[in-house]
Amino acid sequence: MKQAVIDLGTNTFHLMITGEGQTLFRESRPAKIGKLGINQGVITTEATERALTVLRYFRSVLDQHGIAAEQAVAIGTSAIRNAGNQTDFIERVRQETGIVIRSISGEEEAGYIYAGVRAAGALDDQMALVVDIGGGSVECILGTRQRIYWKQSFEIGGQRLLERFMDTDPISPTAIRRMNRFFQEQLLTLTNAIHQYAPTVLVGSSGSFDTLIDMQYMHELGQWPEAGQTAFLLPISEFYRSYELLLTRNHAGRMQLPGMIELRVDMIVVGVCLIDYLLKTYGIRQIRVSTYSLKEGLLAELSALQNGKI
Repeated sequence: MKQAVIDLGTNTFHLMITGEGQTLFRESRPAKIGKLGINQGVITTEATERALTVLRYFRSVLDQHGIAAEQAVAIGTSAIRNAGNQTDFIERVRQETGIVIRSISGEEEAGYIYAGVRAAGALDDQMALVVDIGGGSVECILGTRQRIYWKQSFEIGGQRLLERFMDTDPISPTAIRRMNRFFQEQLLTLTNAIHQYAPTVLVGSSGSFDTLIDMQYMHELGQWPEAGQTAFLLPISEFYRSYELLLTRNHAGRMQLPGMIELRVDMIVVGVCLIDYLLKTYGIRQIRVSTYSLKEGLLAELSALQNGKI
């Protein structure tokens, strides 16, 4: 049986179709539904049109695979769950594409992300701080491959940070200091949980972390990572090599970096600032990366449900 999942992120929409234990289709397209509205709690008219353009395309792919639009599991995250015009947006999408969006809480989102990271093989018996940096929110989970011990979603995602702090390009040292103070204020509950559970490894989920791995592979090997590999080690020294390059170049300069893609070229700047803050504040000296995230976690849970394992 074919299964389709659509992850409607704040910056990017993702469609994944599986069947008979195989991935039949996978694509990500920029929709930027948080642009110029995320900090005001609204999905703008322009953002809605961008979303509909992507979702009409996704609908055509569903049709090609013989999947009814309403059968796709479409998940709305930060930009949608916090939008004052959420109901209007969801109804417009349903009317024009047939796709039915379910807005999920930050806690649910964190749970699906953990399931994806575990399915990627990026967790072991060590206590890990799992981090997913989205456009609208950042999910933080403390756990091992056996279970979750603590999780929370914070509305401090990349698009929010860009619009709030990145008023120059390259970003200024003053903006970074302001951002770090903001992180300190916003992540107090995480700090308390870190003291309790003492993670020894940071596991980054998809997004900016994928690009950091791509930059490492292009720098060291001159090639992209193997498409089938789902878990990676990212040396701290390699993270900081990329960090320095990303913070000292403007948009055009970052686009010249081997491994960079247009989709991430700006948001990765605030992303690496957050990663740097987490590493230094919590004394973590190991980074792993999972290419799996929410949609793979949701598929793993749907599969387990179908097989009677949940």
